[in-house]
Amino acid sequence: MKDLCVLIMAAGKGTRMKSAVPKVLQPILDRPIIDYVINNSLSAGVSREDICVLVGSGGELVESHLRNTFPDIKILWQHEQLGTGHAVKTALEFWQNYESLIVLNGDVPLMKPDSLKNLISASKQNDCTVITFMAENPGSYGRILHDRHKISIIEFKDANEEQRKIHEVNAGCYAFKVESLKKIINLIKNDNAQKEYYLTDALGLMNENNLSTGAFILPEEETQGINTQSELAKASKVMRERILTRWLNEGVRILDPETVYISPDSELSSDVVIMPNVQIWGKSKISKGVYIGSGSILKNAVIHENVNIIAYAFIENSELKENSKAGPFCYIRDNSCLEKNSFAGKFVELKNSRIGENSKVPHLSYFGDATLGHDVNIGAGSITCNYDGVHKNKTFIGDNCFIGSDTMFVAPVEVENNAATAAGSVITQKIPENALGVGRARQTNIKDWSLNYKNFHVNKTSKPEGEK
Repeated sequence: MKDLCVLIMAAGKGTRMKSAVPKVLQPILDRPIIDYVINNSLSAGVSREDICVLVGSGGELVESHLRNTFPDIKILWQHEQLGTGHAVKTALEFWQNYESLIVLNGDVPLMKPDSLKNLISASKQNDCTVITFMAENPGSYGRILHDRHKISIIEFKDANEEQRKIHEVNAGCYAFKVESLKKIINLIKNDNAQKEYYLTDALGLMNENNLSTGAFILPEEETQGINTQSELAKASKVMRERILTRWLNEGVRILDPETVYISPDSELSSDVVIMPNVQIWGKSKISKGVYIGSGSILKNAVIHENVNIIAYAFIENSELKENSKAGPFCYIRDNSCLEKNSFAGKFVELKNSRIGENSKVPHLSYFGDATLGHDVNIGAGSITCNYDGVHKNKTFIGDNCFIGSDTMFVAPVEVENNAATAAGSVITQKIPENALGVGRARQTNIKDWSLNYKNFHVNKTSKPEGEK
């Protein structure tokens, strides 16, 4: 018999969220709520195969997400939502062969792994352990009553005046010894207005059968469920502050934490400087000595040591290597790479392109599906015409090339080492090594055209010479 399993209840409709997205898939920062609950369990030492998520309303979407993100965990269906007691009974096939069962709600993402570890240890003392918290405003929560070595829950409507003064309340999560739970799970009844089976009744049944019950108190913040968009926003703020505090303690300099967002999956190093209004999402990895200027957004970006992201750069699914520089106002995306000491500057977009060492694309350019060698200089306004309406075609520019301003590369095309292009050229053929590529029409000057043009518009007598 295995030691411990975790059942995560995620079958509820979440109607108060007022969203077509199932409640447990609502995002905190850039991860769904359910991911935090699962990851907290994993961080507490629970194996993936010992975790089960019970899905129901919107379950197809939840199951699809879990299959892609946590393929090793178990998924069971609660096709009828008849209460928390019914949910646990539905999952009997999962937990019946374990020694202990932890029941967590799928909308409680703020419980810390260390708290869950402590619950696992404390739960071995009782047949049933209830997670409780000291509510600042207990409102209509069920109150926790202590009687020597047993506890019970009294609902607010049934509590007397003295009991309503109690601040310790039920958080709705439990730890059970499985053999004890088996004895009472089928005794839970639905004798209530909602005709539902409540897991809270398990506590009373445990007491009636002389089984031990106890409470495990957690901070109120860690036990809060999410039922509304307002509660989701509050939980997101708590999680954001936790993440920022972690990185501040690791030596990251964040000038204005109130305006910075960092995803839970991003990794940062010491001596990173983050200016105000920066967002770091996905599995970004930021190395030592990186400067990230105001307004920049990074998503699944790999940033090597001593990179300077000047300001207002959007870097997505791309890599910036040592001592490279980007921005301001640049967009680097789709597996692009700035090699060491390279530069992508003002109003530059790179898509699936590699900029070689010491090369620079300083301003007003688009390079898509391009490979640049080392020590290449790109003049302003240069563009790769990489899409022919059917295929994305590649541009290759060799080492030590000089590209004149406003050059159009009609891909597929290649520029060999030490070659150059004249400003304003449209390049459609290979430029050999050491050659200059000129691809523009011969200039024609029409004498006195502007004088004649102005005379025509002022006197309305005749068209300027040369105008048809």
